Amino acid sequence: MEDINLAAVIEAILFAAGEPLEEEKLCEAAAVTKSELDEAIEKLEEKYSSDDSALMLLRLENSYQLAAKEIYAPYIKAALEIKKNSVLSPAAMEALTIVAYNQPVTKGFVEQVRGVDSSGVVNSLVEKGLLAEAGRLDLPGRPIAYKTTDNFLRAFRLSSIKDLPELPDHKEQISFDELLENRENEEQQ
Repeated sequence: MEDINLAAVIEAILFAAGEPLEEEKLCEAAAVTKSELDEAIEKLEEKYSSDDSALMLLRLENSYQLAAKEIYAPYIKAALEIKKNSVLSPAAMEALTIVAYNQPVTKGFVEQVRGVDSSGVVNSLVEKGLLAEAGRLDLPGRPIAYKTTDNFLRAFRLSSIKDLPELPDHKEQISFDELLENRENEEQQ
């Protein structure tokens, strides 16, 4: 690009988009190569790392988004009169965990793991933008499969679904029978 700062071009595109943009789309829009984009992203990350900037650059899988730093959230909420974010219920956290670690999954799968009807919980998570439809499975009834969204990644401060903590090994988990046995032993002592 002649006489135009590529980092500023990328910054302008991300600002105007207001949502995550994939690397390919950024390269296409700015007419640059992936390596040129990487250099521009590095410059932006350096620029936003200073305390003088209220912005930060989020990396979400193979996408980027401009966002305000968390410290400014109360001021932004006050200015936009946004109501306090609601806390997710334990049932919603369970369902979200099941989907995050096993995606894409159906409501039926979530219900089978949880052992209770989970339709309302899954629908609520879709409304909150934490889950989204991932298509239909080629099974009788063609059930809808669900997956986590970029909003999920942002809410839990993850760059990728691969950043989820590993589940404990089955060997490290205590079974219900072992728990009862331990409790009975404690009561006998």
